[in-house]
Amino acid sequence: MKMTKVGTVFQLSFMPRVFPVNCYLVEEENSLTLVDAALPYSGKNIMKAAQIIGKPITRIIVTHAHDDHVGALDGLKASMPDVQVSISIREASLLAGDVTLLQNENPIRGGVPKNIQTRPDLLLKEGDSIGSLEVIYSPGHTPGSISLLDTRNHSLIVGDALQTRGGTAVSGMIKPLFPFPSFYTWDKLIALESAKKLRSHKPALLAVGHGKMLEHPGNSMDRAIVEAELKLQQ
Repeated sequence: MKMTKVGTVFQLSFMPRVFPVNCYLVEEENSLTLVDAALPYSGKNIMKAAQIIGKPITRIIVTHAHDDHVGALDGLKASMPDVQVSISIREASLLAGDVTLLQNENPIRGGVPKNIQTRPDLLLKEGDSIGSLEVIYSPGHTPGSISLLDTRNHSLIVGDALQTRGGTAVSGMIKPLFPFPSFYTWDKLIALESAKKLRSHKPALLAVGHGKMLEHPGNSMDRAIVEAELKLQQ
């Protein structure tokens, strides 16, 4: 595991040189909020990172229910039974392994967990606040994906709404050096609209599920959005 800190955000990256899978600890005054739960073996290192920081994890927020974002969830919940787990209303069904489509939905893509036992304590919607984090509904990679904006400093954690590994890209756009998020994107057009919405919040830091964090990411996000628009017009 590699740990990188920018402001209030600690990025925990697993397999950073091969297939980077990131989760995040967001520092509050007396506690930490974990955003996503990485891979099944990641739990011990996540808890070790919290010990190094010196604050307890009191909340877990899941941006979306793909396997590489919820892998350690059950183990973490077993170790910290009082931790509050939250996810969007739509993603809660996917977390439970239910891939039933709602009206007019495209088929679900990517690895949806089949045996996660943890159930959310809180179902999230646009505008909800969890500590210093504001929920932004940002579907596209999955139908119920959310992003989280730290209202203190405009750090933005986006799950897989964008990637920076292989180059900054909107979910669904293939980057040859790291194409995998594109393969598992549910709706590319919706993903583009979500990227535009996220850009409108003028983030000071972009933190993604795959790739390094970007400070002052506006120009990079703008280029990614233009690239996606051009490709989807073809």
